[in-house]
Amino acid sequence: MKQEKLILVTNDDGITAPGIRNLIEAVRPLGQVVVVAPDSPQSGKGHAITLGFPLRLNTVDIFEGIEAWQCSGTPVDCVKLARDKILHRAPDVCVSGINHGANHSINIIYSGTMSAAMEAAIEGIPSVGFSFLNYAYDADFSTCREVAHEVTRRMLDTPLPPHTLFNVNIPDVPAKDYKGIRISRQANAKWQEEFDERRDPHGKKYYWLTGAFKNQDSGDDTDVWALENGYTSLVPVQFDLTNYRLKQQLEAEWNFR
Repeated sequence: MKQEKLILVTNDDGITAPGIRNLIEAVRPLGQVVVVAPDSPQSGKGHAITLGFPLRLNTVDIFEGIEAWQCSGTPVDCVKLARDKILHRAPDVCVSGINHGANHSINIIYSGTMSAAMEAAIEGIPSVGFSFLNYAYDADFSTCREVAHEVTRRMLDTPLPPHTLFNVNIPDVPAKDYKGIRISRQANAKWQEEFDERRDPHGKKYYWLTGAFKNQDSGDDTDVWALENGYTSLVPVQFDLTNYRLKQQLEAEWNFR
């Protein structure tokens, strides 16, 4: 008898966020779903892990018919605990999200959503992070559910290389203006950040991070371009940060012995 596909669901917005509920609904027809997610919002945590503090893991009954756990730690902690303490075998896929807000371009470095997926990919589990360019609590996730279902189905049906990791961002456009999924690359874009200096009621200084997003990439094959033109962007991502071209150049020119 063929074993049912095992799907690990996680996120960084917290287990009660609308995004994760929509992600569960999108993938539950594809296999057995197990949810392990933070018990509170963890946006911007990147690949942080909890050291020096105890981690709590509790079952919750908030998704009908779905085994779900909430964790006191980071998104990466959730994946680590899921693999070591909850799942009895490696999941066939890990899906993270659906994040409220963009994780395109440089945002992937800071994203808890993508770091959770990356942690699973490090363990050899094909993984994907989904993000929606809408921060509203009552946002319409209809297109997101379709995208998440389709991408996850293809991942389960396709033999993928070890450590496969996708970053998927979905535009906030009316259904009539949505154009589909476009395989993209990460744009050369970043936040031009400033710290607004303020004073609290006691007259003491504090700082609030502000800034503007700057796209320095004019290519029509980037995630930013895709999103600005009504497409979902799908970027294949790797966590090997080696610059191989520069490595070859240094080996030839610097000639260390």
